[in-house]
Amino acid sequence: MPSAQSASAPRGGSSAPRGGGAAAQPKRRRRIRDSSEVSCCLKYVIFSFNVIFWLLGLGILAIGVWAWTEKDTFNNLSKLTNIALDPAFIFIWAGAVTFIIGFTGCVGALRENTALLAAYAIFLAILLLLEMTCGILGFIFKDWIKAQATNGFQAFIVHYRDDPDQQNLIDWIQEGWLECCGIEGPQDWDKNIYFNCSSAAVGSREACGVPFSCCKPKDEELIKNKQCGYDVRKPDYSEEVQKIINEKGCLMAGEEWLENNLLTVAGVAVGVAFLQILGICFAQNLRADIFAQKAKWG
Repeated sequence: MPSAQSASAPRGGSSAPRGGGAAAQPKRRRRIRDSSEVSCCLKYVIFSFNVIFWLLGLGILAIGVWAWTEKDTFNNLSKLTNIALDPAFIFIWAGAVTFIIGFTGCVGALRENTALLAAYAIFLAILLLLEMTCGILGFIFKDWIKAQATNGFQAFIVHYRDDPDQQNLIDWIQEGWLECCGIEGPQDWDKNIYFNCSSAAVGSREACGVPFSCCKPKDEELIKNKQCGYDVRKPDYSEEVQKIINEKGCLMAGEEWLENNLLTVAGVAVGVAFLQILGICFAQNLRADIFAQKAKWG
């Protein structure tokens, strides 16, 4: 009897650790599964920034579509005189690009979708390459860029009264931004049928004049006189009357503005490029974390 008791004791004692080890194994597996390789900070940083860009792109796109709807462009596409220079069209494609990039980054980060994150990084890389290419080509082919700007501004002048968006854009350039008039000077407005000096024969009150945006601002003037540019290009007008308008052309004014603000423009370009590179790196790091987590679960 004593020998039987002593033999059964080790077997009973040895069975307890095996049971305890089996119970501890699921706990160990649960601890491994609970620890995630995906950085929550990185995930929600990408998500937060791209939510802003997503909504911003949606707003820009909505403004462009609304502008085309107000001009009844969708029902009459013949109104598009020059679609590449149409401000509403520029808003539409810029808003669409921003919306798509923001969507892929936002949803890809939130859902931890590696395909959307890869698309987000590719879109940013393509955009960065296009920006760098445009910057390099613009620096090399300065004369070509100047010729294209001249042709575009000339199209704005010719269709000044045809498209309200182009009219508002050129008024902002001449009055709010560069304080200029025409391409080379006020005489360029003779290319518009309403401001052409020969339009006086058909009763145009704006003949031999310029738009109000060419007029120099007056400190005491609360509401700008919309007729300040009438008749200012007539030969019989005195120099004092012609001094109320800006005689510098917008092409020269644009070159001077770029030279005076070159460091600011370069700083903004470098900052945008840095943010894009940062977005590419963040997206790739998050994809690597997701693949590492999947490998651990596998």
